Parts: sequence; structure tokens; C-alpha cells
Amino acid sequence: MKRSSCYNGYSLFLTTLMLCVVARSQLTTDFYSTTCPNLLQIVRREVQKAIKFETRMAASLIRLHFHDCFVNGCDASVLLDGNDGEKFALPNINSARGFEVVDAIKTAVESQCSGVVSCADILAIAARDSVLLSGGKSWRVLLGRRDGLVANQTGANAKLPSPFEDVDTIINKFAAVGLNIIDVVALSGAHTIGQARCATFNNRLFNFSGTGAPDSTMESSMVSDLQNLCPLTDDGNKTTALDRNSTDLFDNHYFQNLLNSKGLLSSDQELFSSTNLTTKVLVQAYSANQNLFLNDFANSMIRMGNISPLTGSSGEIRKKCSVVNS
Repeated sequence: MKRSSCYNGYSLFLTTLMLCVVARSQLTTDFYSTTCPNLLQIVRREVQKAIKFETRMAASLIRLHFHDCFVNGCDASVLLDGNDGEKFALPNINSARGFEVVDAIKTAVESQCSGVVSCADILAIAARDSVLLSGGKSWRVLLGRRDGLVANQTGANAKLPSPFEDVDTIINKFAAVGLNIIDVVALSGAHTIGQARCATFNNRLFNFSGTGAPDSTMESSMVSDLQNLCPLTDDGNKTTALDRNSTDLFDNHYFQNLLNSKGLLSSDQELFSSTNLTTKVLVQAYSANQNLFLNDFANSMIRMGNISPLTGSSGEIRKKCSVVNS
């Protein structure tokens, strides 16, 4: 499917806007070229080891970066320990994972470049490498973020998109952090890898919205399979692939599933099934053109990575990602 001229014009506008945001944030691709010249190789090696041990970790590392940037900006606040930490917000508890991998990366980086590289930048690089090592497209990560000093559990509960929310609510949450409707659909494509717990979609299986029946926008054989996996008596912690029949490859199969009523989360399927024409057109475009999706996803990740970064003398460079320095 070809882009319309309107879509092309909008993309040009967004690219220009993105460059303005990048310029304001003072992030650069060569930020560590002299202070930690081997940084990218160190992070890539550790991410590769983690994914080799558990393929699902690629999706978990991407999600950590996403859940970090939507709260307080991209400042690694999601990594902080403490009872009031974002780790224990409803969207993250028993769900966000990969913290031990980030710690391993930080240890490896510190051994060569002590006190130089922020945990926020490690999250951004690890997310890019997770996409690339899963078959997706690479991009040049902008660097120079510093780490925040406080977590924001209340903000995590309020700002992070939920799998139970409708498209318009999610679009508004993206807009609140400076992201647009293309970012909504493109970044949702990260669900082409990874898994979700029954608790995030079992509301669609038996009594959707009080109808006494499953969600009519879910394909019938998929409903049957998931009802067997997630019975009403289940604790909700079993998992299944977000991208049915294409679990670990970063491609456009997720969007093809949406066209066939095989989106796992209601927030995913609504991108195509709702009355929002723009998200529907984007789903159709990405399902037909993998390169278009991969390019837009990379651009959206760059934009997301520029949400309110701390730079200059703001924040700090944490010695350990889970705690502030002192």
C-alpha cells in the first residue's frame, strides 16, 4: 500500500518537528565517543547474551524503555527501588521485567567507563539492540541523558497506556508526552514480539463489557484457544504470545493479525476495529508494507527517547541503576 500525499506531507512535518525536539534536548549520537568509545559494543554484547538465554527478554527491554519515558521523561526512574517506585505501579508490578539485565549491562559498562554512562542511555541503547537482534531495523540512538533522582509511582499509574483503554484515551496519553497518532500505531507494533499475561486480555474471553459473551472482534478459534489457556478460575499469570503465530520475529505480522481479528489485547485490536479512521489506515499500511512500519517504528522510538530528557547538570549518572548515588 502506498502512502497518500497527505501522509507523506504529515511525515515530512513530523520529521522536521523531530529534528527540532532533538536539537532542543541536546542529545547526540556521539556523546560517548571519547569518554566511553566501546559503549555500544558492550551493551550489544550483554543484550545478545540476555536474549540468547531468554528470547522474550528483547520485548521486556523495549518495554522498560517505553515505561520509563512516559513517566518523568527518559530518566531511568523506572529502575529505582523503593516502595514508592514505579516498579510497583499497577502497569508494572508482576509485569515489568529485565531489571537484572540492565544491572548486568551497567556493571559491564562501569568496568570500562566508571561514572560516565547513564542508566537512561543504557535503556535506550538496549531497546534499539533488542529490536535489531529480533530482526528489526536499527537506528542511531541519541545519547546524553542523565538519570533522575526520584521515581513517580502515581505518574506511572496515571500516564502509562493500559491494554483496557480505548484508542482515543491512548492517543491522548501519547499526545500528553508530545507523541502523535503515527507514534501510537507504530510503537504498538512492538507487540510483534513478547508475551502478555491472561490478566491483560481475559476480560475479552467470557463476558466482554457485560455482554455475557466474548469480544466479537476476536476471531473465534483464537477465543477458544485462549479460553482453554485462561479459564475463569485462573490466577491470570499464564502468558501467551502477543503476536499469534509469529512470537519472536520483529516484523509486520502483528498488523496482519489485526486485519484478521487476531489482536490479543483489546487496545491492539481497537487500532483496526474502532471508528478511528487514521489508526485503521495506518494498520492497513503497515500490514502491507513491512519497510514502512520498520522505518516509522525507528523514527517513533527516536521521538519517544526524546521525551523530557535530563541533560547538562540536571540529575546525575547513577553508579547503580536501582538507587540514587547518595
